[in-house]
Amino acid sequence: MSTITVRNPGTGERLGEVESAGEERVAAVVAAAQHGQREMAAMPAHAREALLRRIADLIEAETDDLARLLAAENGKPLPQTRGEVEAAIRIFRGYASEATRLFGRQIPLDAVPGLERHLAVTIREPLGVVAALVPFNYPVELYAHKAAAALAAGNAVVVQPPARCPLALLRVAELVAQAGVPERAHQVVTGGVPVSQALADLPGIAAVSLTGSTTAGRELARRASGTLKKVFLELGGNDALIVCDDADVAEAAQAVVLGRLARGNGQICCAVKRVYVQDGVHDAFVDALLDQTSKLSVGDQLLESTDVGPLISEESAERVEAAVGRLVADGARLAAGGGRRGAFVDPAVLVDVPADSPALAEEIFGPVAPVARFADPMEAVRMANESPYGLHAAVFTRDVSRAFTIASRLDVGGVIVNGSTALRAENLPFGGTKDTGGYREGVHETVLDFTRQKTIVVMEAFG
Repeated sequence: MSTITVRNPGTGERLGEVESAGEERVAAVVAAAQHGQREMAAMPAHAREALLRRIADLIEAETDDLARLLAAENGKPLPQTRGEVEAAIRIFRGYASEATRLFGRQIPLDAVPGLERHLAVTIREPLGVVAALVPFNYPVELYAHKAAAALAAGNAVVVQPPARCPLALLRVAELVAQAGVPERAHQVVTGGVPVSQALADLPGIAAVSLTGSTTAGRELARRASGTLKKVFLELGGNDALIVCDDADVAEAAQAVVLGRLARGNGQICCAVKRVYVQDGVHDAFVDALLDQTSKLSVGDQLLESTDVGPLISEESAERVEAAVGRLVADGARLAAGGGRRGAFVDPAVLVDVPADSPALAEEIFGPVAPVARFADPMEAVRMANESPYGLHAAVFTRDVSRAFTIASRLDVGGVIVNGSTALRAENLPFGGTKDTGGYREGVHETVLDFTRQKTIVVMEAFG
């Protein structure tokens, strides 16, 4: 059996080994899931609600252990992984409530001549087996959005954890089984790209939910089209933060530090990845950003005091280092950080970045904050919209009218006013436009997306 060794990305310490599943193993899991799905579909809504609440309670009882395991394998600092586990608990409880709110409709047929005496109603049914493909950066939280939604709607779920950090999700899967989910209704299959491709190919999968790269999303959508399965994609981002000349520059700088350099070690799809600052406050903003960046602690992710831990792998850190080099080659000046030691990258601030820099258009997945200038806010909107991605954007201004005007003209899925783009609340629709995939994931959206509507017509109901 082929295996994957899981290591602490900061120290190289071996944390465990998991199976690297082949096509036969994936096919067997999907076949078994058909039986599990029928068991879930037969479970009444109140029972699904109670089941999800039991899962949340069991995760909550192991919050600290799960947070420490996730930090060790993922590289995010411990306070952040603790927050991620807490988010997953809220998500399971949110979907528990949604399990009892899968409402149908009564549609008046007297709108159509000749059908006045008939009655039409709709009901919601589960899709079938949902494949949940989970990324490395927020695996427990994003797993919860996919798996809890699938189970709440009466589906079975096949989960593929991230290959580099699957251990926390494997422990969560044990808790799910302990809570009483039918054995074949919740299965985990570990491995790399071949597992994802098999799940997209197999006809026994009704829907694929992926959070990942745009490249991966395109390939999985192409494969899924062969069986016409539903595909839900939340993909890359290159989020812009626009700082207008009436902004609080200290608050804006903090939004970049917390929303890019520190949180997730910069490995967040909705992180602040481009900063556009109006000429009048540019220098003051850069001074504030450099001052706050200098106070960040880089090191062991298992220490409570650490702000920035290692990236998921040394290869990822090398890619970030190379991206910084490309920004400098395009004309930017490295004002702080940028050094690499193994999987660690010192938070980097680059200034004088040309707005037309090809490197600025790339999605850099690490603690890098490139700063460019603008003269007119509409110029900043134009530059922000030139990105092929459209996840989030942010604008800092004290002018409410300006904030709404800019927000209305940004081609993105969400705009944050006077805050960081790295904001995700589980009860909000989350997703973007263009190469970000077009999907919206959230407690109130996903559970409906994981159902299908059936229309039932009763003839002569009003005879």
